[in-house]
Amino acid sequence: MKYYIGLSLSSGSSMDSGVAVMEENGTFILVDKLYKINDIIFFFENFSSLKDSEICASLAWDRTMLNGKWRVLSKPYQLVSSNSLMPNQDNWTQRYTTRGNEFFRSLIEKNIPLTRFEIYLTRQSMHLNSCYKERSPADCKFLQQALINEWGIELPQNMMPMSQLEAIVGAILAKENSKHPDNIKQIAEFKGQKVIDVIKNPNLARIKV
Repeated sequence: MKYYIGLSLSSGSSMDSGVAVMEENGTFILVDKLYKINDIIFFFENFSSLKDSEICASLAWDRTMLNGKWRVLSKPYQLVSSNSLMPNQDNWTQRYTTRGNEFFRSLIEKNIPLTRFEIYLTRQSMHLNSCYKERSPADCKFLQQALINEWGIELPQNMMPMSQLEAIVGAILAKENSKHPDNIKQIAEFKGQKVIDVIKNPNLARIKV
């Protein structure tokens, strides 16, 4: 039995990260929320079938607060990298956080398949993007209904946390990467880890293979 694990990584411990574990037959045996990075490490280190699993973890946005000087100097709306008056200090141009990166690297060194994904790009590629504000209650409900109606995934009717739904998307991508690598493209590399996405939207029949 092989397992596909999706991890929706948050930018900090104050926000919930989602984890979803899917079996080969498409059944989800675990969908949960985690907060601290130690909780995430504890989960993976105590998952008994980790060596038989493929992991796909999302890139977390770097939401570090910018100081007042930045807000003043940003008024000309010029890129930091092209304006000598606004040096790139404190990683102002860093889009994604390196949270959990060392642990992910240790898993790769143990020959455990692990890739990263950009949740918003993957949602577009899988036709799961909505017209609502990102991560709003309406967007959350849309994604949940899309996973139920279009992808045939059994989920409760009450609204689930967005982090768990995004983790389910990651698990689907992990399975597609394992079953149909010809439909996977590498779109970037983040700190030595592959960032992948689907080439074409995998249909419902193939997800149930």
